[in-house]
Amino acid sequence: MYVVSKWGFDLIPPLTLGFLRVAVGAVALYAVVRARGVAVDRADYRGFAVLGGWVALTIASQFLGTELTNASQGSLLTVLTPVFTVVLGAAVLGEEVTRRSAGGMALAAAGTLLVLAGQYDLTRLGGGNVAGVGALVLASIAWAGYTVWGVPLVRKYSALTAATYSCLASLPPLAALSAAELAVRAPPLAAMASPGALLAVAYLGLGSTAAAWYLWYKGLETVSAGTVAAFFFAQPLVGTALGAALLGEAIGPGFVVGGATMAAGIWLVSTAADGI
Repeated sequence: MYVVSKWGFDLIPPLTLGFLRVAVGAVALYAVVRARGVAVDRADYRGFAVLGGWVALTIASQFLGTELTNASQGSLLTVLTPVFTVVLGAAVLGEEVTRRSAGGMALAAAGTLLVLAGQYDLTRLGGGNVAGVGALVLASIAWAGYTVWGVPLVRKYSALTAATYSCLASLPPLAALSAAELAVRAPPLAAMASPGALLAVAYLGLGSTAAAWYLWYKGLETVSAGTVAAFFFAQPLVGTALGAALLGEAIGPGFVVGGATMAAGIWLVSTAADGI
């Protein structure tokens, strides 16, 4: 997602790409919901509106931050999301943070840092745009909010319903941000309608939004927000593996050691509630 987004910014400005991404994802999800005849109570509209706000804040800050920072900063700041999710889960939902789960989170974070250290020069992290770093931190907080505040609606309805209506609720603010952006920095229409741009929007909308957000909420149907969040640590590992498989990028020894450490940490977190 980060690679396609960064490439797509050359054709479509970030806020507009974010709006198009969520719009495509929302249409795809809503088509499935309509086919299943799912309905929601009016009393829950406000809850879905709150989730839509978290989505809009996540997309806007994430895409602006991605445009302004480098790959190492973006990957490293990703590991903040599970931390914020655990904190909010404890504060808002009353989820218990045991020694086992806390230790697992720390171990998973250490493994992720080992993977990143093998791919990037982490001593250059301070060389990027401060505003971009701040935007990515905000995006991490917002996604944690989307995760935690989504739990009641996911469990009342389903992952599909919660993901669908939260996407739909985010479209008005994202559309307003996109309109403001295009009024200031509108690219050539030919670039925005080029095959590459359309493919980027399709991938981000169907893969990184409709499928990924549904699967994220699917986890929340049965396990705690903190447990689901621990799997966020795997994102840089998967990115590195895809870079090696698709782009021929080199993988250092830290990838194997870090990946094993991260996997052990996630296992500790995901089994903490079972008393294993």
